[in-house]
Amino acid sequence: MTTAETVLPAPRTPGRYSVALVCLGNICRSPMADVVLSARLEGAGLAGRVRVVSSGTGGWHVGNPMDERAAATLAAAGYDATRHRAQQFAPTWLDEHDLVLAMDRSNLADVGGASERVRLFRDLDPVAPGSEVPDPYYGGDDGFEEVLDMVERTADAITAALQRLLGRP
Repeated sequence: MTTAETVLPAPRTPGRYSVALVCLGNICRSPMADVVLSARLEGAGLAGRVRVVSSGTGGWHVGNPMDERAAATLAAAGYDATRHRAQQFAPTWLDEHDLVLAMDRSNLADVGGASERVRLFRDLDPVAPGSEVPDPYYGGDDGFEEVLDMVERTADAITAALQRLLGRP
């Protein structure tokens, strides 16, 4: 499935949209995606209409800032990663958000599996739709840079899809 073919679920509230991003601990992948997608939406004039949040399926890091390597990778690319604090995914999020995007298949299973409103983040990736975002936590800096590349192009595709769905401001 390509980005052009991707249809996002309808907003629960007309004219507004809410996207939840989910990984394991909420200190690497989903917060990186949150920061980048939020920046893209702001640049597209959609920040006031689209809410983006991130969480982890595990609670080990709740309240902690983003992994230092993830934050440094974002900062080097011009993003502000200082506001992030890890939180844990709650089952109520499935009803509170228009779209829940998991970083890998394990995270997807942990939130109850795929549905109209629950997908893999990279289902919207124009280069490798349906792929997973690899967890860079146990690797080196290059893993964070690889995740940033995936996140940036997928965030661009999500922003374009949201512009089609909500209309340009």
